[in-house]
Amino acid sequence: MRRDVFQAIADPTRREILGMIAHKSLNINAVTEHFDVSRAAIYKHMKILTECGLLQIKQQGRERFCEGRFERLNEVSDWVEQYRQFWEARLDSLEEYLEKLQKQKKHGKRKK
Repeated sequence: MRRDVFQAIADPTRREILGMIAHKSLNINAVTEHFDVSRAAIYKHMKILTECGLLQIKQQGRERFCEGRFERLNEVSDWVEQYRQFWEARLDSLEEYLEKLQKQKKHGKRKK
């Protein structure tokens, strides 16, 4: 089963794992010890992140390290961007309408 990045970021635990490895690689123990759930549960989250292409586990000697692969998050960014553009256009229209109302109100007071 191929998973997508939206499935990966849908869960707060997986988002937290991504946040932890965003700036540096961490060994698996450091990641699992951070959470108050079983090691097996965190492994399942890591498996999903790996399947989505957001996490890579590399063997270094006897330890395994988690590294982030955040290029795939561009899919999320692109998806969100279309809605950002939509809302910006809506808010720009609202701003223009409010400015028009203020001008009408201002001109209406002068005539009195």
